[in-house]
Amino acid sequence: MATILVTGAAGFIGMQVAEALLARGDRVIGIDNLNDYYPVSLKSDRLATLAERHGDRFAFHPIDVADDAAVDGVLATMDFESIVHLAAQAGVRYSLDNPRAYVRANLAGHLNMLELARHRGSPHLVYASSSSVYGGNDRLPFRVEDRVDHPLSLYAATKKADELMSETYAHLYRLPQTGLRFFTVYGPWGRPDMAMWLFTSAILEGRPIKVFNGGAMRRDFTYIDDIVAGIVAALDHPPADDGSVKAGGSVTPHRLYNIGNNRSEQLGRLIDLIEAACGRPAERQMLPMQDGDVKDTFADISAIERDLGYRPTTAIDVGVPRFVEWYRGYTGS
Repeated sequence: MATILVTGAAGFIGMQVAEALLARGDRVIGIDNLNDYYPVSLKSDRLATLAERHGDRFAFHPIDVADDAAVDGVLATMDFESIVHLAAQAGVRYSLDNPRAYVRANLAGHLNMLELARHRGSPHLVYASSSSVYGGNDRLPFRVEDRVDHPLSLYAATKKADELMSETYAHLYRLPQTGLRFFTVYGPWGRPDMAMWLFTSAILEGRPIKVFNGGAMRRDFTYIDDIVAGIVAALDHPPADDGSVKAGGSVTPHRLYNIGNNRSEQLGRLIDLIEAACGRPAERQMLPMQDGDVKDTFADISAIERDLGYRPTTAIDVGVPRFVEWYRGYTGS
């Protein structure tokens, strides 16, 4: 039985990673700053669910990963092995109006986790990156080997910066790390700022939905269970460090993977499925593309499939009705 530190444990993905680790018998120390980017009540309900199901094998501490004094002070007395670092300020659009929140949470927070892992001698740090790093890349599907030096939002820029910081720590301190570029995660306990939740709530309440770029957008929608399976597989297989050298320098114990559904779906098809699950049509308000957004995403998952045996199993035809069913039960809609 291992003890794992999960940051962002009150978040959408963090809660369900903690659930998977606890369900297999691990202990989890969860931290989260419980900010009000979206309703704290949802975060509290996630934490309450974990505590109810797993008792004293789940310990939660309200810590901001960007607060180095809190990270160093509170966590200094706790024993844990590997770290799953999922805490971040999320959202492309929010970064346009609140840039400093991203510098603090995503840059300072990531550095603090690197320092924590370094000084603890952690066997593995798994961290969240994002498909946003690909920017306006028009070659599909997105490959890990593609250039990612033209981010279209500050959120994307901070995620790329996190990858660069991790590479530096892997080189200097031989810290084993795996970075995962998530592609449009959805499912039960999801985030209220994402399309799946926004569309479902609006349709059920009889409000129009905002469809950007006239609906001419595609996304690699990835169900939460598939994302969690990939994170746990990565956690269980830290990159080896054999000290080998290639042209340009040493091979570091740092891997990057796309983690998606390996299918790019039309936005209109997603809306059709939500309408069917809700049992009523949507009023579609067609709007232009938003600043910082991208037209298409599509994950090449060949690397994580080859190395970790990752294979997503949930198509949106199955995942969307599951989300709508959960949403209706949670909100009483």
